[in-house]
Amino acid sequence: MTRAFTLAEVLITLGIIGVVASITIPSLMQNTENRQLEAGLKKGASVIGQALNMYQAENGEPIKPNIGTGQLKPLIIKYFSILKDCGSGYSDADSACIKNYGDADKNSTTYKNFTGTSSIDLNRFDDGQFILTDGSLILIENNNNLDGTPGMIFISVDVNGYNKRPNRLGQDLFMFQIDNNGKLFPMGAKGTTFYSESDAYCSNSSNNQNNGAGCTYKALSDSTFWKSLP
Repeated sequence: MTRAFTLAEVLITLGIIGVVASITIPSLMQNTENRQLEAGLKKGASVIGQALNMYQAENGEPIKPNIGTGQLKPLIIKYFSILKDCGSGYSDADSACIKNYGDADKNSTTYKNFTGTSSIDLNRFDDGQFILTDGSLILIENNNNLDGTPGMIFISVDVNGYNKRPNRLGQDLFMFQIDNNGKLFPMGAKGTTFYSESDAYCSNSSNNQNNGAGCTYKALSDSTFWKSLP
């Protein structure tokens, strides 16, 4: 004769299952989200690279930092699949674009650094914005130096858009840089502005405002990066 489970045994078993689920499900969900962000970064890097390649194919030369301030966006926007052109920002805080700001409000209230401990400086993302048809947000920094010499060109991508978390530099917001020869590099690669031998710009412990700016290279090249986000 088969012995049935008692009510107490059933409750104990369900309790154990509940405890195990409460431990494993958040981790599984986080891993799934991280894989989605990783896939978004790889796609974003490809889309940006293809746009720059199409520009070069059509014009016979690559884009270099010696172009005028604010000129990058009008040169490359037609090579992207655009859902919405945000100009250099947007006046509505609830829009899909980063809100315009004044000199006294350059620090983001939405985007944080890699560890989530500091707001980031929006000055590096304010020379053009547009939303792609996949929902990702492209942000441009294209500003010459005060003496007229070429400055830096950064192209950044929020792979899941302004209105989706985590909104952290180096987790869903990633920076790329065009060097003096017109080559695109993931930020954090040797020779880029936020390269550091000590990983100062991609650290799980730093509270620095720029922490996360140098994570793009690691996120694309280090298979362990996505398993240990802060």
